[in-house]
Amino acid sequence: MFDAVKRLALAGLGALALAGCAVIPGGNEAPVRNEPAVMLPPPPPPPPDADALPVDVERHRIALLVPLSGENAEVGQSIANASTMALLDTGAQNLRITTYDTGAGAGDAARRAVADGNRLILGPLVRDDVAPVLAAARPAATPLLTFSNDTSVAQRDVFVMGHIPDQSVARVVTFAVDQGARTFAALAPRGDYGDRALRALEQAVTASGARVVRSERYDRNNTSILSAADRLRAAGGYDTVLIADGARLAAMAAPRLKDAGQALPSIIGTELWSREDELTRTPALRGAWFAAVPDARYRQFAASYVSRFGSEPYRIATLGYDSVLLTLRLARDWQPGRPLVPAMLTDEGGFLGLDGPIRFSADGVGHRALEVRQIGNGAFTVVDPAPTGS
Repeated sequence: MFDAVKRLALAGLGALALAGCAVIPGGNEAPVRNEPAVMLPPPPPPPPDADALPVDVERHRIALLVPLSGENAEVGQSIANASTMALLDTGAQNLRITTYDTGAGAGDAARRAVADGNRLILGPLVRDDVAPVLAAARPAATPLLTFSNDTSVAQRDVFVMGHIPDQSVARVVTFAVDQGARTFAALAPRGDYGDRALRALEQAVTASGARVVRSERYDRNNTSILSAADRLRAAGGYDTVLIADGARLAAMAAPRLKDAGQALPSIIGTELWSREDELTRTPALRGAWFAAVPDARYRQFAASYVSRFGSEPYRIATLGYDSVLLTLRLARDWQPGRPLVPAMLTDEGGFLGLDGPIRFSADGVGHRALEVRQIGNGAFTVVDPAPTGS
């Protein structure tokens, strides 16, 4: 029995010995060494995304949505340049404005702007782009300050900043009635702009106790507006005519409505006549009136723009400049990173910019103080300054 126990003990020792050895190819054995583990350095962080904006804790992220490609690219670039001017002129350090091109799709531009964390959108430029931009912005509680002049897109979170033709028509009609006008006629192009101008004329004239007695519509070409003007002159029965179109067609139509030097009918126009020097070279338009935003500060802005960018700005470019001034005003009571409450835009005191004061009502419509200008021989004259009160 002793021999058996001895054999079992020897077998156990052999097993323990084998348990402490590693088998190496070739049948040799080597003892296992408990070497310290090697600590590898952590992998380097991934490179930053070139398209991602850095984190902002002290600046407001603002998106500027304008066309930088396509048919309106020059207008969009002019607005973008003006917004850059405003940042430089004010030395603003609490705004980060990023520009997104709507030329290839306004909806895509808005989705990128929202994903980048922008809390206010300046733009878009045209009415048809408002709906796709709003579809991306509203779920993120991001209001729009659109450069469109169409009040039909105004909503509780869409504020219309453009120069609204309805307000221009109402202002000049009120002035004309004060000068003795009682019966109105109109030349208006077919389409949305003409429809809006005629509605505004009817509302303003009725509110003033006067009458609209006739209107003629036309296609926007030379032959059509001349024929419409001839029909209107032949009909007669009015003392004032609204030409709801730009300078070129207005200058063509006016001589068909009255002879140079003839007192009546008085001719009135819209905000489209602002800074259109061609009108001052048309004798039949001498004494005509139109209403527009004050122009004095624009001349200084335009000179500065030319010195910086080497070309004349579009008249609408002031909206880009003023939108930055307005945003800086909002930033006084707006914490970076927090949503902008739309009601902050409806301050009763309004906001002051290059184009004068603007006040937004709760429905999103921007109301402006307009001046009335008269066309003279080679120059415009302000005959009724813009109101300065609230």
